[in-house]
Amino acid sequence: MNNENNIELSVVMPCLNEAETLAICIRKALTWMKENNVQGEVVIGDNGSTDGSQEIAIKEGARVVAIPRKGYGSALMGAIEASKGKYVIMGDSDDSYDFGNLTLFVEKLRGGYDLVMGNRFKGGIKEGAMPFLHRYLGNPVLSFIGQLFFKCPVSDFHCGLRGFRQDIVQVLDLQTTGMEFASEMVVKATIFDLKLAEVPTVLSKDGRSRPPHLRTWRDGWRHLRFLMIYSPRWLFLYPGLFLMIIGLVLGGFIIQGPMDMFNRITFDTNTLLYSGAFIITGYQAVCFAIFTRVYALQVGFLPKKDYILKWFDFITLELGLVVGIIITLAGLFGTFYSISLWNKTNFGNLEYSSILRLVIPSVVFLIIGMQTVLASFFLSVLGVNKK
Repeated sequence: MNNENNIELSVVMPCLNEAETLAICIRKALTWMKENNVQGEVVIGDNGSTDGSQEIAIKEGARVVAIPRKGYGSALMGAIEASKGKYVIMGDSDDSYDFGNLTLFVEKLRGGYDLVMGNRFKGGIKEGAMPFLHRYLGNPVLSFIGQLFFKCPVSDFHCGLRGFRQDIVQVLDLQTTGMEFASEMVVKATIFDLKLAEVPTVLSKDGRSRPPHLRTWRDGWRHLRFLMIYSPRWLFLYPGLFLMIIGLVLGGFIIQGPMDMFNRITFDTNTLLYSGAFIITGYQAVCFAIFTRVYALQVGFLPKKDYILKWFDFITLELGLVVGIIITLAGLFGTFYSISLWNKTNFGNLEYSSILRLVIPSVVFLIIGMQTVLASFFLSVLGVNKK
């Protein structure tokens, strides 16, 4: 295991005061490598332990990399970058994952898979190994959202034991430093069309006497926040389109006159005003979806797609300006027409139910027209270096 040029596998573990369990994890990993003739190493990403974990790791034959920046993701990323193996298997150093049985992971990696995820629900969760909320709410819900948002073929989204090719780290360009690092890896691997697989793995109760670093609600929210931010479609586009459709349908009925329902509920201009607000808010959300998508492409968060780049050739600044000006002119026409109607009353009182059916849509057209002009300029700025 000392020939660095032939290292096939690096087992990476994050560590922050894991003196109670670190040694057994290292022993299990090194023993498995020896028994299966795998040339490998164990790399510990130490996040500033003060309980002697570093000395324990070195004594057991592991290599320790000091990671000054705090966070689960930081500790793992630092150790992964320092690893020398063709493949990397990462897992917590609390003795909850079975480092003594890595065969399925290595077989899949040797078979050409880029990322191999463990599945604790298929492999078995021992009594007391996973809190009730994590097992029946957190993991299932977040895994479902990951599958829905990104069509990810993984059913245990947050299993900490996973293997991957060391060189895919540069492709994925992982950025998060906290617990959401686990989500980022799976999401980006899916987005970049890497080859994923799942294998069953057993989860045992960790061997620590202290509470875990994981915080249920804080870290659960960080995972959910990451999933939403990385999916502009579900965060902005779909809600925006939904609001616009509701506003257009409801407003389309009311603009013709009061709408009676159930012979006792009447929707009139007050509802028309809310319909206009739905349309404007929905349109803003759709614009945000486009901005986010373009920005993500520019900075490399998402891979460039040919069909998206072709849209740049069609949706130009000039086209956006023309469309925005036409919509604004429609709003101005409605505004001046309403003023002419007001003039006929010598600028006196108007029948509000009637005039608001003209004024409200005119204001909506004015706002959306100006937003389209401004959005076109902003989109042009984002796309300056698209080539």
